Amino acid sequence: MLYSTLTAAVKRQNLRDALATGELLRFPGAFTPLSTRLIQEKGFEGVYISGAVLAAELGLPDIGLTTLTEVAQRALQISRMTDLPTLIDADTGFGEPMNVARTVHELEDAGVAGLHIEDQVNPKRCGHLDGKQVVDEDAALKRIRAAAQARRDPNLLIMARTDIRGVEGLDSAVDRAKKLVDAGADAIFPEAMKDLGEFEAIRNAVDVPILANMTEFGKSELFTTQQLADVGVNIVIYPVTLLRSAMGEAERTLDTILADGTQQGAVAGMQTRARLYELLDYESYNAFDSGVFNFSQEGHS
Repeated sequence: MLYSTLTAAVKRQNLRDALATGELLRFPGAFTPLSTRLIQEKGFEGVYISGAVLAAELGLPDIGLTTLTEVAQRALQISRMTDLPTLIDADTGFGEPMNVARTVHELEDAGVAGLHIEDQVNPKRCGHLDGKQVVDEDAALKRIRAAAQARRDPNLLIMARTDIRGVEGLDSAVDRAKKLVDAGADAIFPEAMKDLGEFEAIRNAVDVPILANMTEFGKSELFTTQQLADVGVNIVIYPVTLLRSAMGEAERTLDTILADGTQQGAVAGMQTRARLYELLDYESYNAFDSGVFNFSQEGHS
């Protein structure tokens, strides 16, 4: 009922422990707090909070228009809803190194288990689009140093994302990944890898966990969890998958209403009222109400 009873510190420790096993962790992207419950119920190891999804929910493109306040608020709403660790997209850190430090504090307070900061210039672009630009090495490393030094909980996972593969090639990505680890990154997110061999090259270059982004319609093939595990990937995210699925179905339902004058033809594919109540743990709220209001006051003056 209500929110998770696990503290953020416990979730961060759980993430560290899970990463230490070397097993692949699966983090679907939550597009609402309710979808977070579904991710946990289905048995996934973590929840991803995508910047692209957060922007899309606001009707905005993923080009750095969202603010730290909006991101931190969504981080809190999603993180408190689950016992699973949450990993959030912190874009470029929302400014210069001091802004990055504040970003870390705000997201720590929101209860995330980890965050990633990228090396794109502002305004940023989706990592799987052409025309990206990255900052120079000095600026990229300062962002990560600021993040690592700012955290108050040493178990908060500071992940460095690099987009340099799409700008300068794989060799540059390998070189930057190594330097980001030296700057304090606990994990590396190499964006827009072309194939499994490129993930393996990053894996061989660093001794920290690496993440694979399995987003649809992107630069990478949609590799299976087994394929990713075989080349040493530690976390796989599916950032926009649930939003795309939900919006695709929503569009089909609206088309059905327009075509048929009723939603009846779409009902079979809908979540039922009973299933929604089950996911919401509706019965626990009823039991709580009963326990509060249905009690005797005999013997009290």
